[in-house]
Amino acid sequence: MAHFLVTSFPLQGHINPTLQFARRLARAGASVTFVCSVSACRLMIESPPLAGLSYASFSDGHDDGFNFQPNDDSTTATAMVATDTADFLAQYSLAGARKIKELVRTFRDVGRHVTCLVYGINQAWAADVALDMQIPSAALWIQPATVLAVYYHYFHGYDRLINKVEIDPESRVELPKLPPLASKDLPSFLLSSDPHSDIRNAYREVFKALDEEAKAGKSKPRVLVNTFDPLEREALGSLDQLDLIPIGPLISSKPRKTSCGSNYMEWLDSRPVSSVIYVSFGSFLSPCKQLMEAILNGLLETRLPFLWVIRGSDSGFGKEIKNRVDGCGEGLVVPWCSQVEVLAHPSTGCFVTHCGWNSTLESLGVGVPMVCFPQWTDQTTNAKMIEDVWKTGVRVKVKEDGVLEGGELKRCLEEVMGGDEIRRNARKWRELTRDAVEEGGSLDCNIRAFVEEKRERCSF
Repeated sequence: MAHFLVTSFPLQGHINPTLQFARRLARAGASVTFVCSVSACRLMIESPPLAGLSYASFSDGHDDGFNFQPNDDSTTATAMVATDTADFLAQYSLAGARKIKELVRTFRDVGRHVTCLVYGINQAWAADVALDMQIPSAALWIQPATVLAVYYHYFHGYDRLINKVEIDPESRVELPKLPPLASKDLPSFLLSSDPHSDIRNAYREVFKALDEEAKAGKSKPRVLVNTFDPLEREALGSLDQLDLIPIGPLISSKPRKTSCGSNYMEWLDSRPVSSVIYVSFGSFLSPCKQLMEAILNGLLETRLPFLWVIRGSDSGFGKEIKNRVDGCGEGLVVPWCSQVEVLAHPSTGCFVTHCGWNSTLESLGVGVPMVCFPQWTDQTTNAKMIEDVWKTGVRVKVKEDGVLEGGELKRCLEEVMGGDEIRRNARKWRELTRDAVEEGGSLDCNIRAFVEEKRERCSF
């Protein structure tokens, strides 16, 4: 039996798709050990055990999680976060490498040899471990193929062209088989103005590892990509140097019923079909106070019901927003909800989102149009694709300081809620996404083929 070690970076947006991938491997008949830090384990929602899937954790020195965000807007705070992030990544890499080596040796001693080590973004160190331990490895790219292609070209001769785009916001960079991209469309880590641009080095190491693999091997390095062919056919075929295998969308095929003591499902049940605006900015970054105020004003101007997820809504400005919403009777503010469940609810009419890739795929999967508030990393490129390529939503226009123009959110919501073309496109992508994720679809077939290939090559 093929035995995979699968490791994930300790952020929710990385854990969710990587864990979905591990589950798919196990369902395809493989033995899988999911390796992550203690903090990552704590972020996983408990679920019934799956045959063939087990877990192993290690301490990276931040068992309660690492804070990547500045505490304020000062230059000092931003510089401290950049330094702390570099230190954390170094410490995390060392701890992860030690754990992987320990597991490989332990499994070898009991006759459960590791067939393949699957590593993700920010984990190029795992490829070095695999090489050192003489086991095969494969990269898992949890972001869009389009974003992968942009990074690849940046690290292979296009950096100067891409840097010029940041200097001139009106210019566009044209990369092979990709749509023209402005600075606001590029992954934020490629922009020198981004406070987390140092994370770019972690991406550089991933592509360096792939380049080394290409030099040493007889075939192209294989990268497993969290997408599916109809969604990004051009991007998947844009890199002759890599073999990109679509193994997405790595999302749950069915909404998971939850019980968190909230009344949001009952509230949704009482609303008309496609009437509710769902607002959520993910599990990591939160909008600033000024932007939250502008969002609330825009929501109230539409006079439509809305469900807004605000982490920390029981204190501070979040509590103030909640009290205002409760007083107006137009919407509901909750600290958490099951996103898949809300998006799939018949009353949900549109999704105001940060455009994280997991959220984008989930929205495509249920055919809900999007209003995009991208903030960082791949979200900016995702918003470009949503608005200009897949045409399932619109992107808000903000001023240079990042603040919404007056009436801008209302304009976007009216365009999405009343846009026949956007809704037709959303329905089209819903059907294509469902085809890919269902049993016997491209996701299932490609993962089973990957497992079978590793099983055939296993010499133990």
